Amino acid sequence: MKSKISVLIAEDHALVRAGVRALLDFEPDMEVIGEAITGEDAANIVRERSPDIVLMDLNLPGGGGLLAIKEIKKCAPDVKILVVTMHKTDEYIHEALRNGASGYILKESAHSELIFAMRRVLEGKTYVSPDVAEVVIANISSTYQKAAPTPVATSPLTPRELEVLKLVAQGYSNKQVADRMNLSIKTIEKHRSSVMKKLNLRNTVMLASYAIKNGHIKV
Repeated sequence: MKSKISVLIAEDHALVRAGVRALLDFEPDMEVIGEAITGEDAANIVRERSPDIVLMDLNLPGGGGLLAIKEIKKCAPDVKILVVTMHKTDEYIHEALRNGASGYILKESAHSELIFAMRRVLEGKTYVSPDVAEVVIANISSTYQKAAPTPVATSPLTPRELEVLKLVAQGYSNKQVADRMNLSIKTIEKHRSSVMKKLNLRNTVMLASYAIKNGHIKV
């Protein structure tokens, strides 16, 4: 019998921890194996119990969530970390992803989005809430609007991969891209994976930044 997905909740508010635990209790293949109220506690529990995924708040005592993410990835690089926070500024988002988080969602997100994000991250993919992506892309756009226009660089991508890049950078989901290009979702996922690999990109935010910087989409 396949073991359940083990989850660590790193959150210093008791009511929030209880709410998340209650939500996960409805998922038959998930179980909460620990709770942490400080960044140091989170890192220690990861060392002791090796959960599959950590739900990480950023406002934690004892160094905060950003430092905890870095420490966890240093001692347990295979553990997935999904940030669940109220912060949606560039500084927090980029630092969390740079430190090793695989996903970033807001506490105001629906319960269904949390579960969806967890499963995406556990599949080895990156997930960023649409609201978070909008903030980051808007700030990137603002930066490049103030700068001199950058000519479109020679691209290592095929024409089809380039089309996928442009649509994803504009916020379209894999299904929406598949519908627009009249291709299967599986084909779009393969093209998207190839784009990320060729350009050495780790997430959708970096993909959007690349597309804007290199003139593939207008801002």
